[in-house]
Amino acid sequence: MALRMARSVLAAACSLRATPVLAVPCPPRPRPWRVRAGAVRALRTGPALLSDEFGALESVKAASELYSPLSGEVTEINEALAENPGLVNKSCYEDGWLIKMTLSDPSELDDLMSEEAYEKYVKSIEE
Repeated sequence: MALRMARSVLAAACSLRATPVLAVPCPPRPRPWRVRAGAVRALRTGPALLSDEFGALESVKAASELYSPLSGEVTEINEALAENPGLVNKSCYEDGWLIKMTLSDPSELDDLMSEEAYEKYVKSIEE
């Protein structure tokens, strides 16, 4: 269940260079988001409702809040990002994950896009 969530959330997060936990590096592609030193701010643990902000991310050109696509409890944050926020760009599937969470409603996973569907969506809005 957690791996399935990671793969689904990964589609969104890796495209933004923001997160999770699998065993291959993010595929190279033009990146609107580039994380710089000190850019990952205010990740927090505790309850997270659907669409709740759980942290913030700064890039060279913008700052953005990070929202949970699922409801549940954030149980762990990646403390390594405080020292090296560039991990989200270099190793989003392994060392660059942002949060781990316990789902309160696993059926919400069914509403997430697959990685392939998300990549297709991103390409459609870039055109």
